Amino acid sequence: MMRKIWGVPAVLAACMLAAAPAEAQFGSLLRKVTTPSPAPSPSSDDNGGCPKGKKGSSVGRGILGGVIRDAVGDAASKAGVYSYVPIAEVSGTLTDAIACKLDPAEQVQAAKATEEITRGEEVGATSNWTSETRENVSGSSTIASINQEGGGRKCMTVNDFIIVDGEETQVSKRMCKGPGDARYTLAA
Repeated sequence: MMRKIWGVPAVLAACMLAAAPAEAQFGSLLRKVTTPSPAPSPSSDDNGGCPKGKKGSSVGRGILGGVIRDAVGDAASKAGVYSYVPIAEVSGTLTDAIACKLDPAEQVQAAKATEEITRGEEVGATSNWTSETRENVSGSSTIASINQEGGGRKCMTVNDFIIVDGEETQVSKRMCKGPGDARYTLAA
């Protein structure tokens, strides 16, 4: 008989716990922790309207970029929404502010334009390109200056200019190559 008396309250208690919200049952264990969002920096650099993020290794960006591009790209293109991730192939040549506005094929075209002019090493040299994948997308790269640094390192300032559906974006980048390097790459 003792079993019946003890069994009923246990069943009732279990039913009441199941019906109560999780926060009421476990109190502070499930309380949300909120962190204040950081204040925007007073910098005037808005990354060209592209999302900002931490930079990882180019290998990691390449792998992650490929996965994201495959998974999100198909869904985005079906929905008519485009969002581009810089591909690893151009990470040493294009800035994120330019690459994020271009699809992968356009990123390759823009990178080739930059590589073409940097090989010639002539101030004022310009290479233009027009998208083969989208209408109303084009760009150019122009060498603005070249200087010789200590230790045989050469650096240049290259201006990238793109137009995507009438919206113009211009970014200056510094590219360098050391003695024995095959090509110029983005410098910090």
